[in-house]
Amino acid sequence: MRLTQLSAAVAAALACQLGHAAVAERPSTLADQKSVAVTIYNENLALVKDTRAIALEAGENRLALREVSGRMRPETALLRSVSSPGSLTLLEQNFDFDLLTPAKMLEKYVGRTVRVVRTNPKTGVDSAETATVLSAAGGVVLRIGDRIETGLPGRIVYDSVPDNLRDRPTLVSDLVSRRAGTQTLELSYLSGGLSWKADYVAELNAADNALDLNGWVTLTNQSGTAYPNARLQLVAGDVNRVRDEMRLAAKSMAAMRADAAPAAQMTQEALFEYHLYTLQRQTTIADNQTKQVSLLTAAGAPVTKELLLQGTDYYYRSSVGNIGQKMKVGVFVQFENRDKAGLGIPMPKGVVRVYKKDGSGNAQFVGEDAIDHTPKNATVRLKLGEAFDVTADKKQTDFKRREPTNRASYVFESAYEIALHNAKDEPVTVTVREPVPGDWTMLEETHKHAKPAAGTAEWRVSVPASGTTTLRYRVLVRY
Repeated sequence: MRLTQLSAAVAAALACQLGHAAVAERPSTLADQKSVAVTIYNENLALVKDTRAIALEAGENRLALREVSGRMRPETALLRSVSSPGSLTLLEQNFDFDLLTPAKMLEKYVGRTVRVVRTNPKTGVDSAETATVLSAAGGVVLRIGDRIETGLPGRIVYDSVPDNLRDRPTLVSDLVSRRAGTQTLELSYLSGGLSWKADYVAELNAADNALDLNGWVTLTNQSGTAYPNARLQLVAGDVNRVRDEMRLAAKSMAAMRADAAPAAQMTQEALFEYHLYTLQRQTTIADNQTKQVSLLTAAGAPVTKELLLQGTDYYYRSSVGNIGQKMKVGVFVQFENRDKAGLGIPMPKGVVRVYKKDGSGNAQFVGEDAIDHTPKNATVRLKLGEAFDVTADKKQTDFKRREPTNRASYVFESAYEIALHNAKDEPVTVTVREPVPGDWTMLEETHKHAKPAAGTAEWRVSVPASGTTTLRYRVLVRY
């Protein structure tokens, strides 16, 4: 019984293949395209929805959809009729991405015959010989008559182009149509070769208390085809490529069906656990092109600037003496992603580059930092570099081990002196942040500390213009 069933299945498959071979191929190019929508994710992944008007015969058709993405994931391809839902039955599809080049032609003709044409340099007369291609790996090996030749002794002439070579990436679909005539077909698929990232340009004002911010989306298309007049959407978030990819793609396909009103910038909406940004106009994404699209603009967003001396915890458990001379003080700026700051939209991860005008009015680069995906009402904190005119000298002035309360614990008492130097013409405030380990108690201090977290002591120390302020403190640490 099983053998009979298997034989019948094989016979049906062979008959189907013979039937497909007899059907003439119907090519479809971008000239048939009515619309295209592209949703691009952060991880070199895109969802393409390509809609074309194509004439089909009733019954079997072999449709060659040319100029699809050369980085298509064919297992995700979905072809359906929009104008006549349910009228198509897909039998088989093949993705041909082996593109026509001289090297590929030669490779496909290994074991086959070609003609080698030589031109006599004196007479200019062409002569042709029949040759068999023996190899095309790392060069060419030909059998011409009773001899073997390597290299290209002349021009190689081929009888035809192999069926499996295409000049453009092509998806060939064998299908059955229940009706004849022109139908609107939609091809949806996931593809690599399309990526995007966010870049931000900020300019600080003279007082360092406000900035103007412009956000840009940088698109890169290396998929092997162009997307003319595309509806563009971007998904920001960390997508799991196995668990959530198809679910997210389905949601994106549904979201792209909604028409949007014209606007100057991108709009955003929540999508699953991510954010979807929609460009409110069509744009052409050419192959092998990088382009920028405006994402957001904000003017006069309030900024706070901080000079931070960040410590470490190793010297609280041992005697170290001098810890550092002319230590660097970090320069940070931060702002709130809120409506009142002129922002208030989720900011995709990217690099923020900060500029400031000099005395002549020329904008100068003062630092950059990367940000992760930042939701609305969150704080954006940027490290721009190290202060030139503000430095610190730090040393341990005392260390002793005290008697523990039990055998399993250790108790250390240590004292520190931090001299903060300011060479500027105006006073500054430096935040000194010390990660104090264990169970600790501040015994003495010249400036009142704050405790922003369990293992952190923090001081805000004012340093006069062209002056020095010294912070001294003693702490008891229990392990």
